[in-house]
Amino acid sequence: MKIVRIETFLVPPRWLFCRVETDEGLVGWGEPVVEGRAEVVRAAVEVLAEYLLGEDPLRIEQHWQILTKGGFYRGGPVLSSAVAGIDQALWDIAGQAYGAPVHALLGGPVRERVRVYSWIGGDEPAELADAAAAQVEAGMTAIKMNASGLLAAIPSAREVAAVVRRVAAAREVLGDDRDIALDFHGRATPAAARRILPELAPLRPLFVEEPVLPEHNHQLGDLVGASPVPIATGERLFARHEFLGPLRAGVAVVQPDLSHAGGISEVRRIAALAETYGAVLAPHCPLGPISLAASLQVAFATPNFLIQEQSIGIHYHAGSELLDYVVDREPFRFVDGHLRRPEAPGLGITVDERAVRAAARHGHAWRNPVWRHDDGSFAEW
Repeated sequence: MKIVRIETFLVPPRWLFCRVETDEGLVGWGEPVVEGRAEVVRAAVEVLAEYLLGEDPLRIEQHWQILTKGGFYRGGPVLSSAVAGIDQALWDIAGQAYGAPVHALLGGPVRERVRVYSWIGGDEPAELADAAAAQVEAGMTAIKMNASGLLAAIPSAREVAAVVRRVAAAREVLGDDRDIALDFHGRATPAAARRILPELAPLRPLFVEEPVLPEHNHQLGDLVGASPVPIATGERLFARHEFLGPLRAGVAVVQPDLSHAGGISEVRRIAALAETYGAVLAPHCPLGPISLAASLQVAFATPNFLIQEQSIGIHYHAGSELLDYVVDREPFRFVDGHLRRPEAPGLGITVDERAVRAAARHGHAWRNPVWRHDDGSFAEW
């Protein structure tokens, strides 16, 4: 069996899909994308495709090694994301060739269902409370929310109180039987994080995500020591060696993204590394159906898995939704806040190729917002 064609599709709202076709008629799908830089990743996929055409798709590890190490300059979000999408597609083909879901090829399932969380929006506590109540009504057992909007380098008492009020409003609705995860999105400086995290402890967040930027990860040890709240990070880390420092610092949750951190092949290794530090895996995934399907395959085969992010209904998806691109929505049907184990071969989903090609005719040019402080200086989004 040989790879004969590799295509990419820019599809709304902000995704890039990759289709890998073989001479035996098997087709694998992947999702290689950096949000806001999809066109750049597309170019990287096209360069990597030069090597893959004519190769055996089942030699996944060999291809991963060459795609990640065959160039003198390595790593970074663009290359790692291009490799990630191709890697997903190759595992999809392998599962179809062997007649098994990817989780079976990874050693078999260790659980029957995967817990997921939903995002809630709303800038004011009343809006957050209503959004949290809607998720309770939908049967979800966990939600995630932004901990704050724009933050000063050293937040005022008013800013700290606003963060606490937002979380308290959601906690009041969710009660003690459901969980809240908080995303700081790297908006806090280390000083701001040290000021805010102890104030959040009485509200018992499941974890606080990316309290500081990746370039400040050398200070994570101090934050872990000062915070009673479990700390999570990893959506902007792209390889095993980048997780070593945070794990040594004591982070509780690692969050590699299956579309950024080298795909299924690398994320399973990141999870194994985290297990040696007593940390758990919660894959980052505010993306499309292929990335979510790949994440779930890893989740079902990973002993130290915690919870899965998913983006159905997220605010980024105005006008498009990940369910628009699959033939059968059943694999993504929530039951009591969980997704059940897929048994279909490969990634476990059937991509609606007609819908993908139609959407790609319009494409997208999504860019993230650029924020500024009151004085006009740049602020983290």
